[in-house]
Amino acid sequence: MIFAFGVLVLLFVAYQLWGTGISTRFHQEALRKQFNHELAIARSDRTTPTTSQTVTPTTQPTRGAALPQPGVAPADGQPIGTIDIPSIGINFVVVQGTATSDLELGPGHYDNTPLPGQPGNAAIAGHRTTYLHPFFNLNELVAGDQIFVTTTQGRFLYDVTALMVVNPSDLAVIDPTAVPTLTLTTCNPRYSASQRLVAQATLVSPPAPRPTTPAPKTGGSRSGGPDAISGGVGGSSGSAWPAIGWGAAVAAFALAAVWIVRRFTRRLARFAVAGVGCLLLLVLLFFFFQSVTPLLPASF
Repeated sequence: MIFAFGVLVLLFVAYQLWGTGISTRFHQEALRKQFNHELAIARSDRTTPTTSQTVTPTTQPTRGAALPQPGVAPADGQPIGTIDIPSIGINFVVVQGTATSDLELGPGHYDNTPLPGQPGNAAIAGHRTTYLHPFFNLNELVAGDQIFVTTTQGRFLYDVTALMVVNPSDLAVIDPTAVPTLTLTTCNPRYSASQRLVAQATLVSPPAPRPTTPAPKTGGSRSGGPDAISGGVGGSSGSAWPAIGWGAAVAAFALAAVWIVRRFTRRLARFAVAGVGCLLLLVLLFFFFQSVTPLLPASF
């Protein structure tokens, strides 16, 4: 029993470090297709097509879905653009919002901060070691490194100016700034949420206009999520019932698999059935771990 518990803990750690990236990678691919379509629409709106030149998006919009207005933050969980940092190998789609569920999709843009490329302090949070760890090497940035952010308003270049470590409750780094700034935040050190690593960069490209309407959100969090600048670094307060259900399914399947394997007398048949059972058990464990993770205090 102790051995089985130890194996379960090791598998859960492996899921946190690598398994969480599986769903994030899937979401990133879907988000990139969605953003590329929105970008094609925005670019076509900025041009005047002639009879010999028309813009045909490769991806059709979802039925009933409204395209976001350029320069206005979309709903939480929707793509706002891409971030590319060549010096540390970062290329991700950024979503709106920094709640736990948003950061599971990729880096998240803080509500109530301007979009990248606009005047003011645009802030983005990202995981350090889980969910495809987009900001794993953020500590390797140095002054002068380039950051490229693309939104439906254009492609913008930032130069890194500062790297600092702050307390989780320090909100000053995402305060409004007179100079157009990009602020990136993540957990520090790796595998811990005790501090926050912050990288700041100054806009080099001409700024994009910040729309005056609609009014910015007032109900959204400025700093939600475990990798954001926040005093509360807990996970989302999800229901425990999915975890209980998947846990019961795992236990029932494991007991049934042991009973079935013991009914085979030939060693080769036992190994074959046990191998198939282990693969199916790993699939069930993946969904079990996925339902347990939101109940944990933090996921770095």
